[in-house]
Amino acid sequence: METESEPYVRLATLRQVHQVMADMNTARSLADTLQTVADGVVAGLGYELACVNLVRPDGDLVVAAFSGNPAAEALITGRVGSRDSWERRLAMGERWGDLVFIPHTEGWILDDDDVPQWYTDGPAPRFEDEWHPSDRLFAPMYTPGVQGSACGELIGVLSVDRPRNGRLPGAWGREALQMYAFQAAIAISNARLRANMQRALVRLEREQQALRASEESFRQAFEYAPSGMAIAEMGGDQHGRILRTNDALCRLLGRPASAMRRYSFSDLVHPEDIGTLLRTSAEGGRAELRLGRRDGSYVWVSLRNSVVADAADGPRFLLTHVEDIEERKRRELQLAHRASHDSLTGLPNSAELRSRLSARLCKRPAHAGALESTDAAYGHPAVYDANGHGFDFPGAAAYDAYDHHEHTVAPVEGARDDGAKGLAVLFCDLDGFKSINDRFGHNAGDAVLIEVARRLTRGVRDGDTVARLGGDEFVILADGLGRADAQDLAVRLRNEIIQPIRAEGRAVRVGASFGIGWAHCGMTADEVLKSADERMYVEKRSRPKQHRRAG
Repeated sequence: METESEPYVRLATLRQVHQVMADMNTARSLADTLQTVADGVVAGLGYELACVNLVRPDGDLVVAAFSGNPAAEALITGRVGSRDSWERRLAMGERWGDLVFIPHTEGWILDDDDVPQWYTDGPAPRFEDEWHPSDRLFAPMYTPGVQGSACGELIGVLSVDRPRNGRLPGAWGREALQMYAFQAAIAISNARLRANMQRALVRLEREQQALRASEESFRQAFEYAPSGMAIAEMGGDQHGRILRTNDALCRLLGRPASAMRRYSFSDLVHPEDIGTLLRTSAEGGRAELRLGRRDGSYVWVSLRNSVVADAADGPRFLLTHVEDIEERKRRELQLAHRASHDSLTGLPNSAELRSRLSARLCKRPAHAGALESTDAAYGHPAVYDANGHGFDFPGAAAYDAYDHHEHTVAPVEGARDDGAKGLAVLFCDLDGFKSINDRFGHNAGDAVLIEVARRLTRGVRDGDTVARLGGDEFVILADGLGRADAQDLAVRLRNEIIQPIRAEGRAVRVGASFGIGWAHCGMTADEVLKSADERMYVEKRSRPKQHRRAG
């Protein structure tokens, strides 16, 4: 994450953060969960050192897990810091959302308190945002509250040190650490809950003489669990039918307990997630899917199953733990959108444009003349011409049953318009935009880019893609167009762009030059864009400079 430039974040980084969160929520024991939390900070968030300080029953905090330095781990793991010292630290420094940052200029007064810590020597920062060896960054963890909000009691503090890029974390890095601490608190709370429930189940099996007390303990753990719980039948004709739910699950779905008993989870799950539910195993099975609320909306949940049997080895039941993850899913979608869209205009960015374009292309013979291709998987020969059109041959229908790709073919250059249609790539470069930036400032330039993006989006069809390639360059992907259609579209979009634009209280005008390229299988995305770019420059040079802006 240290090599990322905001607001553009690689999908690989998002997947890495998602993976460490998934690992954190799949750890079996509390000890495994705590260590996984510490390891996830180092593996997924770009810090060299991480420490989990867990609140003990007496209120003090103990170093429960450490990652990144075996020597430091051996030195401070198991040591305890007083609650008063920790509260003093969390009240100091700068507030970065829920995070607490104590710069080295203030942290020296904490050197002698009783909180376990490590020291790293190093030179003073050379840059304003450079990390100092004595800087401190803490992420408090709270028990989850209503609807997943962090408004409960403190359960621990994440301490991090030494960002790998040597810089103070930016807005995305801070949000990622804050979101990670939020999820860590949920994972630790759930690990404690699972430990309590497992102990209750062991007592049910081993203490037949205390069966009534054990049942009451389980009932309280079930009824008062902070997240949703359900007991369902297992096996037989009524497999999966809900027998009992707790208040948390009823509130989450907006359904009374009496109504819940009429359903099974397969009745409540979103139609697109029914396969995920069916693939979830009974023993230790876990899935993320959507469940239907009474008002017709759906909520994302994490569903975990356990098998329960009574003390006499009687009927077995399915105990299902349902956790509200709507907020996490929303943030994941936001992060994914920020990684694939331009922050100024909201249009797909260069990476997303190439992804969408590449998805339409496949490796097809592009040489002159007919080429023969054989499907190795099914053994059906196929012959294609230079444009990728297939010829008839015995068994062609059977071959087509396996060939689901819709091949993209460009209209033939210079040929009579015979109705051939393809995927048009319009490369748009603004004329006169630099002079607006130079004369009126970048705010005016940004306003022009935003308005041009709006006009381009308004001028294309639903399903077409308008993307900002960078600077004052835009690209439109429009499928199913002939050459005349693409030229008409370029004219219409150019006429929209040259209309006056209000920017910083004044009317300004820009022109636009369009180059039309065509995508077809056998080309790469970069080759398609380069072709359209070259045609755009040909079009730009063909018009007198004084006429480029007004058209």
